[in-house]
Amino acid sequence: MKTTPRPPSRFFRTAGMTLLEITIVILVLMSLVSVLFVGAQAWKRGSDRALCIVHHQTIQKAVRSYSNIYGHNAGDNVAALRSRLVGFGTFVEHAPVCPGGGTYIYGQTYGTDTIPPLGQLYLTCSLDATRNHVPGSHADW
Repeated sequence: MKTTPRPPSRFFRTAGMTLLEITIVILVLMSLVSVLFVGAQAWKRGSDRALCIVHHQTIQKAVRSYSNIYGHNAGDNVAALRSRLVGFGTFVEHAPVCPGGGTYIYGQTYGTDTIPPLGQLYLTCSLDATRNHVPGSHADW
């Protein structure tokens, strides 16, 4: 009995993936990675904002501590106030650096040597307006 080889059936496929299937898988993976990058950027901006606000609060606490220890009131002028607050052996060891790439300005509203009134910030960030690096509520600082 002689058997003849059967022609390949169009209903049975060989193992593997087609080029179209591979392309679709790659596109799905690329879209998932892009969503991941967008989420990571938003998380980074939020963490930069939070750390910037912590820097505002730290400097503000240093100003209040200095004024309480040495008996100064709001509006008093203190020569070289910034160097009495920030530096080795002072209230804040190192000058804070904005994690978002902004610059800090000391005493922008009342002057660098003036203790600001309660509720007014001594430290401001150049990104306050554009990226909201200003604390929401600082009236009791």
